[in-house]
Amino acid sequence: MSTTYGSKRLVVGAHYGLKDWLAQRVTAVLMALFIVVLALRVICTSGALGYEGWVAVFTPQWMKILTLLTILALLYHVWVGVRDVFMDYIKPVGLRLFLHVFTLVWLIGCSGWAIQVLWSL
Repeated sequence: MSTTYGSKRLVVGAHYGLKDWLAQRVTAVLMALFIVVLALRVICTSGALGYEGWVAVFTPQWMKILTLLTILALLYHVWVGVRDVFMDYIKPVGLRLFLHVFTLVWLIGCSGWAIQVLWSL
């Protein structure tokens, strides 16, 4: 004989919770490590930090790859945060969809520009 207690609840929603919380922490740690590496590179650069000095900081291939990973982490970090704010506070679905699309296009454009600048050095 099967007995159930309480009412059967239908749980709805996006179920982002833990995955997004963890993604925010991982991307934040990656960005913090990048800042430490960048600070060490700048401190170890000889001479004045003009254009040539910044080029010297980002010339090694490993630094470009680390910077690219950090740009992608920043893109995802911002997207998760802004998306959650929009889902919590923007109630009209059409406006929320517009803001999501606008934010995605803007973030992809910014990351494309950052990658272009990075690989032009």
